[in-house]
Amino acid sequence: MLEVTSLVTGYGNKQVLNGVSLDIAPGEIVALIGHNGAGKSTLLKAVFGLLPVWERQVVFDGKPLNSSKPRDLLRAGLAYIPQGNRVFTDLTVRENLEVGGVTLSDKQKRNEGIDRALSMFPVLKERLRQRAGTLSGGEKQMLALANALVLSPRLLLLDEPSLGLSPSLVTEAFGRIQQLNHDNGVTILIVEQKVREVLKICHRVCCLKLGKVTYIGSPDELESDPNRLRQVFL
Repeated sequence: MLEVTSLVTGYGNKQVLNGVSLDIAPGEIVALIGHNGAGKSTLLKAVFGLLPVWERQVVFDGKPLNSSKPRDLLRAGLAYIPQGNRVFTDLTVRENLEVGGVTLSDKQKRNEGIDRALSMFPVLKERLRQRAGTLSGGEKQMLALANALVLSPRLLLLDEPSLGLSPSLVTEAFGRIQQLNHDNGVTILIVEQKVREVLKICHRVCCLKLGKVTYIGSPDELESDPNRLRQVFL
């Protein structure tokens, strides 16, 4: 579904990714881990068209994305949730979901998408008229996920969904993510600092260090080698 080949990109004159290659098959959850500054979030932004591809290419569903705009990628079935519970705090829950379906010109299809997203998060149904800024951290995370689901994405890019959540809510968030994958068939590329937790739900893991891939394989293999796991963050 997604193929990143020798990707080079960065910010301004600063190169961050140094020839990253990664492929994701339909139905997989792939975890992207590594220390701060390794290039994890940069990779997600490049895939979603928020950063230019300096060298080589990114291919989604057989089509190069090098010059694609985020709006076009949403229509193609690719969604991105940045870190930090990004919701429109001054809008109600319902209004946030309507914004999530803004690329759907057909009102009926947009409403169907909203209903489908709400079916995953029943608690949000009780708060449709509540301003998003008054929700708890966990509820904001649910709303961010629901916003992305309105368009029924086939590939979801998640950047540290556990950020700012309590331990109990982290477990719940990962359970929701796993449910999205299992029940809805959504393919997921997830950046996460809580390594032990994300290794429990992913099918494969990719380690980045200084903008380069140092390991791609099964989470079980990585966990069975304490030295290799420790080196991810050295």
